[in-house]
Amino acid sequence: MRRKILFTAGIFIVFRVFAHIPVSGVNLDSLRNLFAQNQFLGLLDVFSGGTLANFSVMALGLNPYINASIILQLMTLVFPKLEELQKEGDSGRRKITQYTRFLTVPLAILQAIGMYTLLRSQGIISVLSPLELVSFIVTMVAGTMFMVWLGELITEKGVGNGISVLIFGGIVGTLPVAVWQMVSTWNPDKSFQMVILVAMSIIVIAAIVFMTEATRRIPVFYAKRVRGNKVYGGQTTHLPLRLNQAGVIPIIFAVSVVLLPSLLANYFAASSNLMYRNLAADVNLWFNPEGWIYNILYFILVIVFTYVYTAIIFNPKKISEEIQKYGGFIPGVRPGTPTSQYLNYILVRITLAGALFLGTVAIFPTIASVMTGVGTLIVGGTSVLIVVSVILETIRSIEAQLVTKNYDMFSSK
Repeated sequence: MRRKILFTAGIFIVFRVFAHIPVSGVNLDSLRNLFAQNQFLGLLDVFSGGTLANFSVMALGLNPYINASIILQLMTLVFPKLEELQKEGDSGRRKITQYTRFLTVPLAILQAIGMYTLLRSQGIISVLSPLELVSFIVTMVAGTMFMVWLGELITEKGVGNGISVLIFGGIVGTLPVAVWQMVSTWNPDKSFQMVILVAMSIIVIAAIVFMTEATRRIPVFYAKRVRGNKVYGGQTTHLPLRLNQAGVIPIIFAVSVVLLPSLLANYFAASSNLMYRNLAADVNLWFNPEGWIYNILYFILVIVFTYVYTAIIFNPKKISEEIQKYGGFIPGVRPGTPTSQYLNYILVRITLAGALFLGTVAIFPTIASVMTGVGTLIVGGTSVLIVVSVILETIRSIEAQLVTKNYDMFSSK
């Protein structure tokens, strides 16, 4: 375990070194101002591990890989062969991981082209020749694949899920700068508001831990079956349904949709047509991240996407078929369709609690700013959710490895 932790720390050092190797031709001061004004780019910077704001060779970060993973997860509902691969164990998962890498490359190319177009429209990067543009795209794609490789090394030889750990490291790595910005803009007359902010932050972290770990346990009984001289089944277990089945994915989808109008408006803000410029100004005013229209729409979208994504990753019909296949049943519920309806009945209600919680976490920075008057927050609700989730996941991974090691030592004796 000591060796695994040191190996993970070594990968962190490599990651942070490459995160500060900038791409040439980019005005970093103008880029940081753009990120301060655009929350969507700020969210992309979170998932890139803080490399996008510096526009390093890893500027795209893990975003293409995460998108590829989500796309393949959705494709398993359409292509039965992918669903069969998921059920084949380690060999099937390795093939899906390989397909994810293949899909990451074209997504990274498209994202690099889009990033170049956005930066050029804002005057942050100069117009590149075709050869320079190809070099720019290759650098971005290579940085993404190198970051994916580092994450897989952590998964294989380090502690926890490598991709999640790198995102966690990127968020934590930006904390010193964020703390300094908050301290530099702190007004001593608002000490009481600062105390309220700290108290709210502690409550939010505790709530995230509670909601992440919260499950509804549905008891499942398995009937006894006799095969030859052996008796199978006759045990009691439970089916854990998490309140937050979807994780942070609904927030990613929701913020992508709600910030799309502002992102498009930035392209027309510098237009020579007066009507386009006025329309862009109105859109930016309506979808201001501090405005009530933006936050209400953001909150509703998070709830909608939570239900949609939960319905995709959890299929009550398949679960009921698996329970019935192995001779199991839920007490008081008939096997088959009634079991599926019962699971769906429970899932819809517990998902509402998870969706409301995710929506509150998503708009927490705005709520905290209104209640405390502190405009510069250290981290947003999404970042806190990611950090807490990764810490809990890593702790579970370490405990599982320690239990395995102790079990091996006990069995060898």
